[in-house]
Amino acid sequence: MGRYVVFGAGGRAGRQVVAEARRRGHEVTAVVRDSSRYGGVTDDGVRVAAGDVTDAADVTALASGHDAAINTAALVSPETFFVSAARSLVKGLHQAGVERLVTVGLSTLLPDPEGTRLVDTPDFPAEYRSFSLAHAAGLDVLRAEGGSLDWVYISPVGDFDHDGERTGRFEIREQVDMAARISYQDFAIVLLDEAETPTRHRAHLAVT
Repeated sequence: MGRYVVFGAGGRAGRQVVAEARRRGHEVTAVVRDSSRYGGVTDDGVRVAAGDVTDAADVTALASGHDAAINTAALVSPETFFVSAARSLVKGLHQAGVERLVTVGLSTLLPDPEGTRLVDTPDFPAEYRSFSLAHAAGLDVLRAEGGSLDWVYISPVGDFDHDGERTGRFEIREQVDMAARISYQDFAIVLLDEAETPTRHRAHLAVT
């Protein structure tokens, strides 16, 4: 049995990560912005805690004593959120003595068949560009400032199947395919697999 801290545990991906971790018998600290609004997990193996992933002191306090951290936190209006979160996680996890970070990313940062990131292609929708570039800036922080932190950035190859079920099957790909889908339950399996037994290090891992 392991101990995992999940930032953004109140979101769709975060809730499934908590559920998958409990299915495997792990203890979980589920970090949310407002613990009074979180009612998705009730068993004794989950501690719900209020915290801010962009605050390194919060990250340190909440992550201490855990085997790995999983970050699923996101904002629709990101501005500097992803950069702040990445820097906070790098600093806070180091101070907490946690060496492994599994963080959720975007498929739009993957290359198309010509090798160009989807976000950089001429036809990329303008309304999604700032959100994608904010994610990219956070990934750049991990690459440039991650130091000894063993991180992996995991995204769907395309998008989520919001109504999909847990199949236990997934496929790793190298290029974006916006027609591809993965359920939140299967995505959670990948996140927990990489937290438990890392196979990718300081890399972008894409699954469908």
